[in-house]
Amino acid sequence: MAGSYPEGAPAVLADKRQQFGNRFLSDPARVFHHNAWDNVEWSEEQAAAAERKVQENSTQRVCREKQVDYEINAHKYWNNFYKIHENGFFKDRHWLFTEFPELAPSQNQNHLKDWFLENKRSEVPECRNNEDGPSLIMEEQHKCSSKSLEHKTETPPVEENVTQKISDLEICADEFPGSSATYRILEVGCGVGNTVFPILQTNNDPGLFVYCCDFSSTAIELVQTNPEYDPSRCFAFVHDLCDEEKSYPVPKGSLDIIILIFVLSAIVPDKMQKAINRLSRLLKPGGMMLLRDYGRYDMAQLRFKKGQCLSGNFYVRGDGTRVYFFTQEELDTLFTTAGLEKVQNLVDRRLQVNRGKQLTMYRVWIQCKYCKPLLSSTS
Repeated sequence: MAGSYPEGAPAVLADKRQQFGNRFLSDPARVFHHNAWDNVEWSEEQAAAAERKVQENSTQRVCREKQVDYEINAHKYWNNFYKIHENGFFKDRHWLFTEFPELAPSQNQNHLKDWFLENKRSEVPECRNNEDGPSLIMEEQHKCSSKSLEHKTETPPVEENVTQKISDLEICADEFPGSSATYRILEVGCGVGNTVFPILQTNNDPGLFVYCCDFSSTAIELVQTNPEYDPSRCFAFVHDLCDEEKSYPVPKGSLDIIILIFVLSAIVPDKMQKAINRLSRLLKPGGMMLLRDYGRYDMAQLRFKKGQCLSGNFYVRGDGTRVYFFTQEELDTLFTTAGLEKVQNLVDRRLQVNRGKQLTMYRVWIQCKYCKPLLSSTS
């Protein structure tokens, strides 16, 4: 499954917290001097107009027969998308390492660790990374420490010769792909590898292993035939994250990072919670789930016409692929219900500009980081 069509630009690390950018529009007369402006505040009138537009384009819903077709044949629509565009549609997401330092090499993660320590609050109880390691405090409510920051020295948490039976597939802890790795990343909805390959190119840690899956077999074939694809460091596979009967090729509690970049929005809202629940079980204690996706009233939502709405804030594009537009509260509920704790949940309101056509485009994305507590009560 692919993510959104448009995507975000790089961000910078600010003194107190991560920011999505540092170019602010203080003088409206200068709006066409740059291609984009960060953290744009909406007026009450603009927000009200966006709400009216969504109400208008939601009045006429797609008929039930077509909705069933979009769900049953979702893989066909995404396969057609990648057959048409191949690997020329999305740009490589090199901005990820600024937004998500957890994906970068260990020196960048140590920088992030220092940032956490500088921003820790004494009233937040500490959680130990392990018996000998330092305790890390994450800013914002419900903090937890992450073994991700110490992956160079950690040992895999799954005991040898332990076999977990998931559905009808048995995965042995010392035989699964990447079982000898000390730091494991899974990207769900990898498309043609615009996240995976920048990670492999940038992070040369010998203990790193990256898994990537997509709903589209065409997309996975493009990943596997890419010259940068290295089976000794990466494992690409076809997977439907909504299929409760199909297991992932890793044991529970084996992943340090799970990435969801413009992918959760592509599935039926009613299936999102179970999908996140299943992914949460794959995380190690202290592991992180990273998300960036569409926010409510993004330009893409306002552009939909009547007859393209499937259900509340859920639409179908002209090519048959679908998209949902989230609020922060909805995403917080999905992650916390799955037993994860909030590290970050921010809205990125950005003004993109077409200087040639003198057009302004208001984008809304949400970026989240949620971690699995060290003492998890979830199975």
